[in-house]
Amino acid sequence: MTQRLGLEAGDAWRTEKMAILVALGLLMAGFCPAVLCYPEGTLERDTITQSDQNIETQMDSLTFPNTDFAFTLYKEMVLKNPEDNIIFSPFSISSALAVLFLGANNNTQKEILEGLKFRATTIPEIDVHRGFENLIHMASRPESRVQVGIGSAVFIEKSLPIQAEFIGKLKALYQADFCTTELLETQEAKGIINACVREQTQEKTNKFISDLDERTIMVLVNYVYFKGKWKMPFDPHDTFESDFHLDKEGTVKVPMMKVEDLTVPYFRDKELSCSVVELEYTGSASALFILPDEGKMQQVEASLRPETLRKWKDSLRPRRIDEFYLPKFFLSKGYSLEDILPEMGIREVFSTQADLSGITGTKDLKVSQVVHKAVLDISETSTEASANTTVKYIFLSGKLQPKIVKIQKPILFFIMDTKYQIIHFMGKIINPMKS
Repeated sequence: MTQRLGLEAGDAWRTEKMAILVALGLLMAGFCPAVLCYPEGTLERDTITQSDQNIETQMDSLTFPNTDFAFTLYKEMVLKNPEDNIIFSPFSISSALAVLFLGANNNTQKEILEGLKFRATTIPEIDVHRGFENLIHMASRPESRVQVGIGSAVFIEKSLPIQAEFIGKLKALYQADFCTTELLETQEAKGIINACVREQTQEKTNKFISDLDERTIMVLVNYVYFKGKWKMPFDPHDTFESDFHLDKEGTVKVPMMKVEDLTVPYFRDKELSCSVVELEYTGSASALFILPDEGKMQQVEASLRPETLRKWKDSLRPRRIDEFYLPKFFLSKGYSLEDILPEMGIREVFSTQADLSGITGTKDLKVSQVVHKAVLDISETSTEASANTTVKYIFLSGKLQPKIVKIQKPILFFIMDTKYQIIHFMGKIINPMKS
């Protein structure tokens, strides 16, 4: 995912407030080689070395707030896009906001912290950053056997003075690239940034930044790359055309994948009238599909809380599935979050009252735009995102007959790190053929 912040200039910038553009793009991503990377101000990693016990404690302390943030953001997205597919990376957005929090002070900092669902009075600032640092590191650990790349890069107008302490912490805590470039030369800057995003998203994101305000002097790019291979892959020869039933009247044709004779974690939530099915990847990640009964989608959405997800995960039990059907599709969604984040309490950073003095040493910056883009790609052998569902039971003469799970109606989904409960991607699929 990529995130872009636009900053507008103060007295030193002809009385204009400097604009930061934050761009969040999620996908299978890595990041490009640094362009004119800033060398000074680095902070040695051994200055923040911690014990394994402290690391586990800090990571655990982030799980609940990160999940709460994900669900709150999802509900705001649904309010603004009630009839659309929703696909986004909560962890990409929250970690990008954490980078912004690194440069914020006073009430601006407090709003970002509370918007991320942390209590400012109960968790030290450094623990927030170290928690994100450890989650980023552990989520991309090579032994997980899932391809995950998480990171950030900051592009700064080369004439903008930046605090050495901010650069040092940015590199040490978030392993972010820091690059100076001619951002005021908007066409050239867009080309540089888009080329980097395109490279790190395996050519799947073109023209990520289409508009770059001439006042933009800082662009923060945060990215998540995820690619997982199904533990039980689908056979491409079994894929066929099938109906997918939309929320309202009508159907669309989708390529439907099929796999037989598998045992998967399953839970029937009678209280919320939905079924939960987990498909595992080879490694420490899985896709969790929430299948609401007819007319129960809004009820399930309203119930989304960290406690609900914990109940679902804790209640999953192995269940034999005779036939499992899942649509094959590719979706891409983009969001402008500057209209959504204020509804979550993150307001001041978008106003002339913004205090991002931790970046430049003065109160001359504000965020003008937060852009997020997600790409969802599901195929027979792997995932670069997630899918949709319906459950069918058949009983005959008191004897249990073959169980079929067919994803052919709107569903919710999560793609998660199973060890640290990081939600890499989540959303809702209403129409898998609509981008």
